[in-house]
Amino acid sequence: MGYYAVLLEEDEERWRITGLLHDMDYERHPTPEEHPFTGVKKLEELGYAEEIRTAILGHATYSGVPRTTRLSKTLFAVDELAGFITAVAYVRPTRLEGMKPRSVTKKLKDRRFAAAINRDDVRQGAQEVGLELNEHIANVIAGMQADATRLGLSTSE
Repeated sequence: MGYYAVLLEEDEERWRITGLLHDMDYERHPTPEEHPFTGVKKLEELGYAEEIRTAILGHATYSGVPRTTRLSKTLFAVDELAGFITAVAYVRPTRLEGMKPRSVTKKLKDRRFAAAINRDDVRQGAQEVGLELNEHIANVIAGMQADATRLGLSTSE
């Protein structure tokens, strides 16, 4: 999210916060009836901005909340793909280092690999941010590579 914020000249801190908080309730409230509604209610009580709360609601396709802002579209676009790229990194000896979009697109075709990742959401996310899938994948890889150590996906660990 931070990478896209910089790329789009948006508020990097706000975008990173949104990315970090969007699944804050998922472990305790994983059902569509509760997630992300429980977390967003708590964020509202804590005074978080409506734009952040709306983006978080919009990342869940079943919430009924449309994604109309750059923030909400980008959160949706990055969410599933970042998880998928993490899975790809775990099966590579060099983790994120040297990863190219073709490594990711090849794994996307294998429905058994990281089967919980919704491939349609990955494609729809790229469309919503107005990019070709390979360009979007390259952006998410670049953003994750910049934070590889913090993400635990560096080969130096």
